[in-house]
Amino acid sequence: MKKGLLKKLFATTLVGAMAISMVACGGEDAGEKDALTKIKEKGELTVGMSVDYAPYEFFVMENGKKKMVGMDLEILKEVAKDIGVDFKVEEMEFKGICTAVQAGQVDIGLSGLSPDEKRRELVDFSDIYFEAEQGILINKKDVSKIKKLEDLKGLKVGAQLGSIQADIANTIPDVKTKFLEEVPVLIQDLLAGNLDAVIVELPVADVQSVIHPELARAEEKVQDEAGGGSAIAVPKDQKALLDQINKTIKRLIDEEKIDSFYKDAVELSKSEVVGE
Repeated sequence: MKKGLLKKLFATTLVGAMAISMVACGGEDAGEKDALTKIKEKGELTVGMSVDYAPYEFFVMENGKKKMVGMDLEILKEVAKDIGVDFKVEEMEFKGICTAVQAGQVDIGLSGLSPDEKRRELVDFSDIYFEAEQGILINKKDVSKIKKLEDLKGLKVGAQLGSIQADIANTIPDVKTKFLEEVPVLIQDLLAGNLDAVIVELPVADVQSVIHPELARAEEKVQDEAGGGSAIAVPKDQKALLDQINKTIKRLIDEEKIDSFYKDAVELSKSEVVGE
């Protein structure tokens, strides 16, 4: 009788201890604040950007001072306003933005990012806020020679490191590629004759051809199998933050503000762009 009673008491105690442990673990998970709550509590949204990509984000000189401008910056202002916080831009290399979001170094990434499969392994993405196709930027003297992607076979082609455009460049037979962090440096190489072409998004190609009249866009657009469009990078499994950002994007699209931001950024790019 005593042995049976002891066994029952031990079993009851063990089950009770396990239950308490499970509740404690569950309490920790339940008590973990989501990303949106943390952003609201600190009163600031930190954003990873590579500020060298007109018309998305770039610097201009205004009254002798360097000023950050661009379509993405205007979208960021609206996202922060809707959350009810200030924002802070953390400048970084383009290829490291999604990694920084994943590691919690910044709250979101906003830098003309296309949501490809490799990036989706690191972060979640908002809805597409801007659709853009790919293009080939060349010297005007080559417009009759370089009209489409196939014409770049065996030539020297540049693209931003870690970008969709770099992936496209790698599909060209016998191509000699040059991948760099900063697009303006690639543009200078193109102007100097060190590159035959630079693959960029069409808006970027159009802006660069305005800044540098000696450049032009190749006749045919580049077919991008990965799909075009730009989205905002968000930490994985942060539904509240993602929903909030998507709400802002929908509002801006419905109000036709993103088109307005784009047009304004193109006009600003006609001024003195720092780094070009």
